Amino acid sequence: MSDKNKSAGAGLAVGMGAGIAIGVGIGTALNNLALGIGIGIAIGAGIGTAMSAAMAKKKKDDGD
Repeated sequence: MSDKNKSAGAGLAVGMGAGIAIGVGIGTALNNLALGIGIGIAIGAGIGTAMSAAMAKKKKDDGD
């Protein structure tokens, strides 16, 4: 796997981790952990996709 593909996947992984952490907090507050994790995964996918796109744009702008 090339370095470009590794860094693109890193944004999604970090976003999903953060989203699940947020989702667990929401789920605990609402006393419905399954719903919170589902919401967290959705939030994490959005964050991760945005991070991956931002990293790809930065690499493109830097000329790599």
